[in-house]
Amino acid sequence: MKGNQTMTQNCLGTIRSSYSKFSEKEKKIADYILEKPETIIHRTINEVADDLNIADATVFRFSKRIGFKGFQAMKIALASEVITPVRSIQEEITEEDIEKNLTEKIFKLNIRSLQNTLGSIDNQSIKKAIDLIQHANRIEFYGSGLSSIIAMNASFKFMSIGMKASACMDSNLQTISASNLTKNDVAIIISHSGSNQDTITILKTINETGAKTIGITSSLNSPISLNVDIALYTSTEETENLPAGFSSQITQLALIDALCSSIIKIKKKLPQK
Repeated sequence: MKGNQTMTQNCLGTIRSSYSKFSEKEKKIADYILEKPETIIHRTINEVADDLNIADATVFRFSKRIGFKGFQAMKIALASEVITPVRSIQEEITEEDIEKNLTEKIFKLNIRSLQNTLGSIDNQSIKKAIDLIQHANRIEFYGSGLSSIIAMNASFKFMSIGMKASACMDSNLQTISASNLTKNDVAIIISHSGSNQDTITILKTINETGAKTIGITSSLNSPISLNVDIALYTSTEETENLPAGFSSQITQLALIDALCSSIIKIKKKLPQK
C-alpha cells in the first residue's frame, strides 16, 4: 500500500480494510489505534510501543505498512481525520441549534460516515460477497431491532431484481428460517455492534447448517465479524444527538445497494436462457 493524498483522509479506513491481512502484532497495533485514535496522536512512538509491549521498530513498520513514511506522518493523518472535521461537526451540535442548522449538521455527519465507509471497503471482500450472492440458491437477511428493518428493506430490493430473498422481523421465525438453510444458501447478518445476543444465536444456528454467511457490521472484533465467512464493515459517527445506531443505517443501506447494483450488472452480462 503506497501513500497518496486520499490516505490522509482515510487512515482509519485503511486500517479497517486491511485488518484481516495483518499479522498478530500488526492487529495489536491496529486495535490500539482504532480504539484510541484521539489518544495516539498525543503519544510518542516509544510510548505506544511500551503500551503494547512491542518494539519501536514494529510500530514504525506498521506505519509504513499502511502507506505512510513513518509514525509521525501517520499521526498527522490521524489528527486530520479524527479532529477535523469530525470533532468540529460534533461539537457544533447543541440543544440551541435551530432546525435548519441541525439538519445540515446531521447530513454532514451522515456524509462523513459514508465517506469513511467507502474508504474502509475491502474490494476483495466485496467481490467474494457478490460471488456468494450470485450463486446462492436463496438469500436470507437477518437483523434485530433497527437492523431488522434494514434486513427487510434489503430482501425487498433483492427480490425486485429476481433473486430468491426473504427476511422476517420476529426472532422465533428467524430461528426457524435459519435452521432450514442449506449449504447452497447465503445468510446476510446485519448488526451495527456485531454483539447483539439474539443475532449471535441466529448466526450459531446458521453456521450449523453449512450455509455461507456475510456480516455487515461496524465492529472489527465482534462475535458477528469473527464468525461469518465474509465481514463487510461500515463506519458511523456518534454524537449525543445522533446515536451511532441511527447513522449506521445510512451506511448499511448504501453497502446493500452496492451489492444489489453489482448483481444487476452481472445479470445484464449473462446470456439469456
